[in-house]
Amino acid sequence: MKKMNTRVFVILALLVAAVFSLVGCGGEKKAPPAAQQAQTVEINVSAAVSLKDALAEIQKDYQAKNPNIKLVYNLGASGALQKQIEQGAPADIFISAAPKQMNELEAKNLINKGTRKNLVENKLVVVVPKETKLNITKYEDLTQDSVQKIALGETATVPAGQYAEQVLQKLGLWDKLKERAVYAKDVRTVLAYTETGNVEAGIVYKTDAISSDKVKIAAVAPEGSHQPIVYPIALTTGTKQQEAAEAFVEYLFSADSKAIFEKHGFVMGK
Repeated sequence: MKKMNTRVFVILALLVAAVFSLVGCGGEKKAPPAAQQAQTVEINVSAAVSLKDALAEIQKDYQAKNPNIKLVYNLGASGALQKQIEQGAPADIFISAAPKQMNELEAKNLINKGTRKNLVENKLVVVVPKETKLNITKYEDLTQDSVQKIALGETATVPAGQYAEQVLQKLGLWDKLKERAVYAKDVRTVLAYTETGNVEAGIVYKTDAISSDKVKIAAVAPEGSHQPIVYPIALTTGTKQQEAAEAFVEYLFSADSKAIFEKHGFVMGK
């Protein structure tokens, strides 16, 4: 009888061990890999459209290094983006092409003042179609009778248009040229008008000019003829992804991003 009991006990013990072994294996199979456990984090970036090419390249690099991050860009005129943020549009980060729009959002407590920095700087240039026969080498040459249309960004909402007006005012040309102005919703539209020959000249950022093989730079705005063209960046107070947004902003100031910005004609902010 004792031998029988011992044998039964051993069999039962083996059965219990087998059950626990199967349960353990099943549990391991159900556990997803760490990569699957990481949820995708979406960062909404409202940025001046003149940053389009540089930001697209940075996006590709950053998402390759951070596969759980999805960067969603909303590109446009800084003034239009400002209004969208004021109206509650989703935005974790705002990059303006001028301090004015950032200042106004800061006054309304819609950006996190402690995160604000100057990201990059730019220059303002006159561009003409590549095959133009016009002889334009300085801003004063825009007063020639042969220059009938000049494309500018809307001066109410587009920083490039505001800078252009400052230059023309400073040089005493505004009253002569304002009737020839063709206004565009953003600086890339100014570039498109010039590329297609719908205007004889356009005033854009240097970075826009060098992005196109259909235009050439005819003149650069004289030093001191406009406010410094700086692009401030800040987190919005409405961000729901503060940690991830801060990490991306930090990356924008990294050596990798600096090389991309400079390749596209920007100078890093001071």
